[in-house]
Amino acid sequence: MMQSATKPRRKVVPVSAAAADGGDSADKQDQLLLSSAICNNEDLGPFIRRAFASGKPDTLLHHLRHFARAKESEIEEVCKAHYQDFILAVDDLRSLLSDVESLKSALSRSNSSLQSVALPLLNSLDAYLEARNVSVNLNLAVGSVGSCIGLMDLCSRANLHLSDGNFYMTLKCVDAMEAQFLDKTPSSTIRNMLEKKIPAIRSYIERKVSKEFGDWLVEIRVVSRNLGQLAIGQASAARQREEDLRIKQRQAEEQSRLSLRDCVYALQEEDDDDVLSVGSESDGKSENGFSGFDLSPLYRAYHIHQTLGLEDRFKQYYFENRKLQLTSDFQVSSMTPFLESHQTFFAQIAGFFIVEDRIMRTGGGLISKMEVENLWETAVSKMCSVLEDQFSRMQTANHLLLIKDYVSLLGVTLRRYGYLVDSLLDVLSKHRDKYHELLLSDCRKQITEALAADKFEQMLMKKEYEYSMNVLSFQLQASDITPAFPYVAPFSSTVPDCCRIVRSFIEDSVSFMSHGGQLDFYDVVKKYLDRLLGDVLDGALLKIINTSALGVSQAMQIAANMAVFERACDFFSRHAAQLSGVPLRMIERSRRQFPLIKSRAAAEEMLSGLLKQKVDGFMSLIENVNWMADDPPQSGNEYVNEVIIYLETLVSTAQQILPANVLKRVLQDVLFHISEMIIGALYGESVKRFNVNAITGIDVDVRLLESFADNQAPLFSEEEANQLKTALAESRQMINLLLSNHPENFLNPVIRERSYKTLDYRKIVTISEKLRDPSERYFSSFTARGAKQNPKKKSLDTLIRRLKDVN
Repeated sequence: MMQSATKPRRKVVPVSAAAADGGDSADKQDQLLLSSAICNNEDLGPFIRRAFASGKPDTLLHHLRHFARAKESEIEEVCKAHYQDFILAVDDLRSLLSDVESLKSALSRSNSSLQSVALPLLNSLDAYLEARNVSVNLNLAVGSVGSCIGLMDLCSRANLHLSDGNFYMTLKCVDAMEAQFLDKTPSSTIRNMLEKKIPAIRSYIERKVSKEFGDWLVEIRVVSRNLGQLAIGQASAARQREEDLRIKQRQAEEQSRLSLRDCVYALQEEDDDDVLSVGSESDGKSENGFSGFDLSPLYRAYHIHQTLGLEDRFKQYYFENRKLQLTSDFQVSSMTPFLESHQTFFAQIAGFFIVEDRIMRTGGGLISKMEVENLWETAVSKMCSVLEDQFSRMQTANHLLLIKDYVSLLGVTLRRYGYLVDSLLDVLSKHRDKYHELLLSDCRKQITEALAADKFEQMLMKKEYEYSMNVLSFQLQASDITPAFPYVAPFSSTVPDCCRIVRSFIEDSVSFMSHGGQLDFYDVVKKYLDRLLGDVLDGALLKIINTSALGVSQAMQIAANMAVFERACDFFSRHAAQLSGVPLRMIERSRRQFPLIKSRAAAEEMLSGLLKQKVDGFMSLIENVNWMADDPPQSGNEYVNEVIIYLETLVSTAQQILPANVLKRVLQDVLFHISEMIIGALYGESVKRFNVNAITGIDVDVRLLESFADNQAPLFSEEEANQLKTALAESRQMINLLLSNHPENFLNPVIRERSYKTLDYRKIVTISEKLRDPSERYFSSFTARGAKQNPKKKSLDTLIRRLKDVN
């Protein structure tokens, strides 16, 4: 019943009630609509507005009252229907109230009993809570005291570390105070003290470390210079060891080439010297024992700044300061010559980058590889600029070589640390031509001075060391047998002096070209060596030959020197090849022309010219020959005897110093000149006529000269001795033609080519016209007219006539 009463229902006004109302149908309709709206909980607003709009609010009020009375009757009917149930519920409620009163009394009794029992317990609980609060307070107090004790201990340790300069441990203590105690310290006084002192301590440590780092920056510049000098010195020592090893190898090669049994084939290289180690180090100090090369202050400062959280700032500060130091190292003093300061300049830079390499590898990221490379590029650019400027000013080859050697050692040193040095080597290569031009100029002066100081006399060597220094060192000896001392050399002092100059040139050239990044430089050295020999030395010799007033002995000595220079030039080529690392067999296969060929020819020409002048003096006696002699001279004319005596004396002297081939060429030239003088005498205007007896005497003279040439066979080969006789070919063939019974055979080409090929037609005509028959005398033409003509004379006249026709 209760549930059915609570369900919402759409209620409709009973029809009986509507019919009971006796109003008009419109009012009834309105009343039904109003009742239906109220029952359905609809909005009554439209009804109210309509009622007031029509001016009938009383009707609406009447309808509402009517609806209320209708509902009251319904309520009454419902109450009547549920009355019995309500009465039963009231009875149940009264019974429930009685039970509640009983329960309340029981609860009161239970409460009184509980109160009497729990009161002591509550008292105990209060005492416990109070004791517990006291315990908590005591624990808090003990904790605070312990915290203060720990804080004080940290403070004490921080002070101790600070006084000992142990800044890292001081910062660790300060960090522990800040992290563990600053926010938990119960004392506001202590907290304020910590908040004030902790930043002050950190600031103090930063200042101290920065000062130590500043001192280290000052000190490391001196250390870097010493370090660079030591590193470059070790590179120089290593290079010297390599040079010594190469010298031993060359000696072994030379001994092997000469097939000596006692040659040494096993070479040992000593490596006692320590070299710069590029290994890492953990304590910041060098492993090589470099005095003062200590990076501890730097690493301590870096570590402290890392601890302070200022790592990036310190990195930037370090890089900027080192960059400024490097920039200051680039300054070249204008007050000191660069030759004196270049070692310090380059050693400072080398030491700088050795230190930076060590810091880059062991500094824990203090400086990056990229930053070091940027610094190196800046340094290389500046060094190249300085070298370009200084090289352009230098006018002495030795100065340029000294700087080049030190720069190349710098390159070797820093290349071991991974730095690129190609740009520096390119600058050295760029000035190769200038260096050699200066070197050639220096050698030209030295050679000129050596030639000017030489008297062109044979050198006298009294001691073996002089022989070794002047002969063996340049391989000028003709045999391997050591001569007896005192020893008279076949050359003058010019030869060893010039050899020393040339050898020094080769060594300086190789020294400049080596260690410069170019491995095969023999061709370059050989090119400049050829210029030295072919232009400088040859030119100086030509000048002394052409401008000096020299005697025969001096000219002979110069010619002898040229032969020795030829052996020396072979030594120069081998020496340049050995120093350049080129096998000797390659040099021996590619021998070139003798570079002093012009001066050699000039020397021989000068000697020949002087000898011709001497011979001309003797040949002037040819004027004393009786060209119309009644009888031929039996032992030759006077002039030829004088000439042969002079030539024999000359040969006995010349064969001691002149090589056989040179002596042969000179004698051949002199004999050819004598032959020309004889022909010239017959052809010249001073001799108007001559007879057969005079020609027979000249034939004897030529035979004596040919005999002289044959007598030189012990000095020369048979072929060379015959070549000497060919120098007299013109005079011999002319004499043979004049003494021939059939001179007209000259017109036969075969006979002419075989027996008279050196003769000139015009000379034959002129000289043949001067030949007179023995029967011819002055005024004999009147007495001998009509006599029978000599057949030889007739043949000669025919020859003369035919040759004139040919001309």
